[in-house]
Amino acid sequence: MRHLVTLSDVSAAEIRRIFSIADDLKSKFAHGLREPLLPGRVLALLFEKQSLRTRVSFEAGMVHLGGSSIMLGEDAGFGKRESVADFARVLSEMVDVIVVRARKHATVEEFAKHAACCVINGLTDLAHPCQALADLFTLQEHFGELAGLRLAWVGDGNNVARSLVKGCGHLGVELIVCTPKGYELDANFVKQARREFPKLELTTTHDPVAAVRDASAVYTDVWASMGQESERDQRKRDFADFQVNEKLMAEAGDDAVFLHCLPAHRGEEVTDEVIDSPRSVVIAQAANRMHVQKGILVWLLAATA
Repeated sequence: MRHLVTLSDVSAAEIRRIFSIADDLKSKFAHGLREPLLPGRVLALLFEKQSLRTRVSFEAGMVHLGGSSIMLGEDAGFGKRESVADFARVLSEMVDVIVVRARKHATVEEFAKHAACCVINGLTDLAHPCQALADLFTLQEHFGELAGLRLAWVGDGNNVARSLVKGCGHLGVELIVCTPKGYELDANFVKQARREFPKLELTTTHDPVAAVRDASAVYTDVWASMGQESERDQRKRDFADFQVNEKLMAEAGDDAVFLHCLPAHRGEEVTDEVIDSPRSVVIAQAANRMHVQKGILVWLLAATA
């Protein structure tokens, strides 16, 4: 049984296969063709956190592929009426693939351990693999290839940054992660990533200007993610010098693009002038969530057949 809990669950060749499927389906979609590759298949979405892009991209994508989806809300009682193991065993007997968006990464790991169908991580505190795949697909689409690109992450060493480390390690993208002191990537995670990806080009720094210099792309995210609202005031102070604005973007390469996984807190981690500029590819990046997730669904269900 194949799952996508983190990007350690796929190889570089499998990611390229997902991208190939996504590119083909996106091209056909642009010409009005929605190829029903998964007729009769059922997707369940089990979310403990709010979602716009993840939920709609998976639901719309599954419909385009000829399948259907079920959004499970509070009435399903996930985490309240029975164990994660029992919930996973029962639900996976009725559907073909389950997307779990959970507060704790261990919840998705436990769910996948007991599920009899494919499980996809729709976001946890430690990983957001679908987002990172869409990000790298967007860069490939924009630049033509990924080899030789330099991606600068400016912000928190969060779940998206961790998934980008693995995605870049797979696909040969140089990654610079720039955080305030105290918000770095977990040291043990970095050590493990370097072992897993011997050719990983990863630099960590606390200097935003050095991080973005000659970058192909500059990426940021909110300073306080869901569940960190109580830390927001402190984080605003700690991250004040890490805003992506026109001055910082000027340090990047002339052809550098701006990325953000959204939602954005305009005026905090990014200014309107940057996110709304011609350099910004955030809308294409968000739209690619659907196309890449269609690629994931087709690949994953084929790999499990």
